[in-house]
Amino acid sequence: MSIPQQRPVIGISIGDINGIGAELVIKTFSDNRLLELCTPVLFASNKLINFYRKSIPESSFNYQNVKDLSRVYHKQVNIFNCWEEEVSITPGQLNETGGKYAVISLTSAVDALKDKKIQGLVTAPIHKKNIQSSEFSFTGHTPYLMQAFGMKDVLMLMSSENFKVGLVTEHVPVSAIAKHITREAILSKLNIMKDSLIKDFGIDKPQIAVLGLNPHAGDEGLIGREEEDIIKPAIKDAKHNMLVFGPYSADAFFAHNQQQKFDAVLAMYHDQGLIPFKSLSFGEGLNYTAGLPAVRTSPDHGTAFDIAGKNKADPTSFMTAVFGCLDILEKRREFSENHKNPLKKMGSVVLAGAEDEKIDESGGEERGIVI
Repeated sequence: MSIPQQRPVIGISIGDINGIGAELVIKTFSDNRLLELCTPVLFASNKLINFYRKSIPESSFNYQNVKDLSRVYHKQVNIFNCWEEEVSITPGQLNETGGKYAVISLTSAVDALKDKKIQGLVTAPIHKKNIQSSEFSFTGHTPYLMQAFGMKDVLMLMSSENFKVGLVTEHVPVSAIAKHITREAILSKLNIMKDSLIKDFGIDKPQIAVLGLNPHAGDEGLIGREEEDIIKPAIKDAKHNMLVFGPYSADAFFAHNQQQKFDAVLAMYHDQGLIPFKSLSFGEGLNYTAGLPAVRTSPDHGTAFDIAGKNKADPTSFMTAVFGCLDILEKRREFSENHKNPLKKMGSVVLAGAEDEKIDESGGEERGIVI
């Protein structure tokens, strides 16, 4: 990870207070070396953090309270108390209280992000069932953030050192997936993915693979028409402004590790992309909301109620999310500077253009893809 020139202030939403979020935060920021890279602000309460700190005796976690986000304590963990009342904390239990205070933490952190009082946001896991209310009716972080920032569309992008995979559809029932697979949706996700790979990950000429919806990518219409009528035309349209290939049969694509030949993969639905991602990222991946004007990352797992409060949570993915947030902020800064001074990029653009000549955009076989 490149070290940012200025230490950014990173907000942390605490997630479900009965899940593993607080434990992940305490374990992650017990490593004081992180405070050389960023200034964390936890949107939670002292009492919550103290409750979980008692169950992690080996931690060296310390903090300061902050009431004014314009006056945070650098080189220290800050806690911005989002609530003062006594709250019943019951580790491992899915209940209304856990969801209520997860939403309070999240909305407080997002308000600070929108007001530019923090530079990035890392969200601890929430549970989709108990966050629901008349004031908050979202299936997860991604749709909430899209509305909060007034965006027409965003992309759920899972990222690890092995590969990146984005989703056309997110948390929808399997029975409803096909009706959400439209030419417009695929093009929108591809454009967000391309722009994010360039701006957020520093990839000048990203190459993107698109998966089919049906088994064997439809077998030329024998097993469903979505590939012929929707996905292939969308890819053809996208080729006008990006390097995109497919559609590929998902099983053969991942079985032969073909994701290694691309900078990112666009999957049609949740499990099609996340099962291989979680299998191959070994718990070291992160979830990134691409397409926002701000930077938000999260670990690639859920609330893990079964181990909450037992000092068993592995902070690796959460720590990856923190580093990922810092990396993306730095990449965005470099992108902005390079566009203020285009001469900086002239050499890399020439080299990228030379690489393009080696790429045959006609399909998978020319790229060694086994379908």
